[in-house]
Amino acid sequence: MDVMSCSPSASAGVSETLKSDIARGFGTASGTYESASRLQRFMGNTMLQKFQSRDIRQLDSTALDLGCGTGWFTRKFADLEQIGPLTGVDLSPGMLEQARANGPDGISWILGDAEHLPLPDDSVDLIFSNLMIQWCDDPCAVLGECRRILRPGGRLMVSTLLDGTLRELKAAWQAADPEHQHVNRFETDLAFQAKVRAELPDAIIETRTIRLPYESPMALAGELRHLGAGFRGAGRRRGATAPGRMRAMCRQYPQEPEGTIMASYEAAWVYWQKP
Repeated sequence: MDVMSCSPSASAGVSETLKSDIARGFGTASGTYESASRLQRFMGNTMLQKFQSRDIRQLDSTALDLGCGTGWFTRKFADLEQIGPLTGVDLSPGMLEQARANGPDGISWILGDAEHLPLPDDSVDLIFSNLMIQWCDDPCAVLGECRRILRPGGRLMVSTLLDGTLRELKAAWQAADPEHQHVNRFETDLAFQAKVRAELPDAIIETRTIRLPYESPMALAGELRHLGAGFRGAGRRRGATAPGRMRAMCRQYPQEPEGTIMASYEAAWVYWQKP
């Protein structure tokens, strides 16, 4: 893959099919998402704290939660005095239904594709996007849309996951079921940074490894299912995974001395201010 490329990684037909699959999967998980979103809250809180630590004197800023899901962080921004008109955008009707039911009055909820945002140029002061862009076919298109709709001086805050995420789970499945893929692919650090630089040359990119504990590989798999973050690649099994293969995967997963397991997530945050 050419790491400097900003072209989509799949044809338009495949892309639209995958988007529908993603929207459906997250919609199905809308009722369990918030109870399982440990990583999502950590990464979003990292951006929220950075926003709150800035000396932002402008009040009544227009803000967009891009990939708002059930609206957890949209609600957080609704409580901030700096924020005025607030919009949540998501690809999943099921997620937006949950967000609308849980959110206060006054938030606009829009069903939309991050690669083709239904918002005018220079219309938003802040874009917050937590763990959404990794599900998009063309990250450059998303970043370009964010640049388009931000007003001069507006801020963009994006979090994502990179290659190496869930590497323990990937290795365990590779040993237990080598002919099929079970873990989503993520951009390499090099490729992602190149794409960000192509659209936002002066962006700040921060990365770190996050390791979360789980009682067992099955608990990890259950959390991913409750998040709607199951594997959707072309190499997946079309039918349900047999219990024997699940047990084989669990045996291959490295355990901690006390019997628990750890899962690694390669996290990245992008911060940019439009000139």
